[in-house]
Amino acid sequence: MEYMALVLVIIYMAAGYWAMGRTIYANKIRIGTWENLFWRRLCLGAALGFILIPIAIIKSISGK
Repeated sequence: MEYMALVLVIIYMAAGYWAMGRTIYANKIRIGTWENLFWRRLCLGAALGFILIPIAIIKSISGK
């Protein structure tokens, strides 16, 4: 059961990371170190994922 929770957290964080790229960081040029860019997007995606994931899915379906 603990492994299932860990898998769900990893899936949620990956979806949040993807959603950040599709919504907030869409068509933006970001400058910085790889670690800074990755961790900021991952943390914000995890924190705002419950809002951004549905928006990113809607944008993907509508083709925008």
